[in-house]
Amino acid sequence: MEDRLQKILSSAGVCSRRKAEEYILAGRVAVNGAAASLGGRADPERDAITVDGIPVACTGKRTVLMLYKPRGVVTTLEDEKGRKTVADLVRDCPARVWPVGRLDMDSEGLLLLTDDGELTNRLLHPRHEVEKEYLVWVTGFTRRGGQHLALPMTMDGQALRPATVRVLREGDEETLLSVIIHEGKNRQIRRMCAACGMTVRRLKRVREGGLHLDRSLRPGQWRPLTGAELEEIK
Repeated sequence: MEDRLQKILSSAGVCSRRKAEEYILAGRVAVNGAAASLGGRADPERDAITVDGIPVACTGKRTVLMLYKPRGVVTTLEDEKGRKTVADLVRDCPARVWPVGRLDMDSEGLLLLTDDGELTNRLLHPRHEVEKEYLVWVTGFTRRGGQHLALPMTMDGQALRPATVRVLREGDEETLLSVIIHEGKNRQIRRMCAACGMTVRRLKRVREGGLHLDRSLRPGQWRPLTGAELEEIK
């Protein structure tokens, strides 16, 4: 069955759809030996599709990993500054996977990696509003600040859905919060807390939708998702 080349390359785990367009425009993609054109289509079961002369394997089998991302690791496949990346942590995985969304370098916790382009788009598209729950250790907490944290906010010119905020443990020097958001803007919770007079000391993502971080995983460890977990996120 024919499909757009961008979708085929993304589903095969070669790259994202946007990057596939760049590959096609650069003349790096060929179908049956002929250079592909943007908007071109092919049948992965019938046609020979290559990128830089290397055949694209369209097996249909996809990989989805759960990683406990540690602090100090950047959520990217390559880093121009030479910092440790999540790709370094999953080098033993035989599939070429990429991160679904991101966690900033100073944050930790649940991060999915996959070679499934359709799943990536589904989890990241705003219309699906996938809940993300974080444990947030803050200083400067006040009851008033906590109430403001749960009010509607605007960030980067966009209205955010109100966060769900629970106080899990309140102390004189540090307070532990559970914060649930639906968006995934850059350093969103840190910026929200700062706007309410709080400073984040530690931030850990523990849930995306119905998928919870495996408590047996230590920072830097990963495992494939189980069948039940795959059904949950799909």
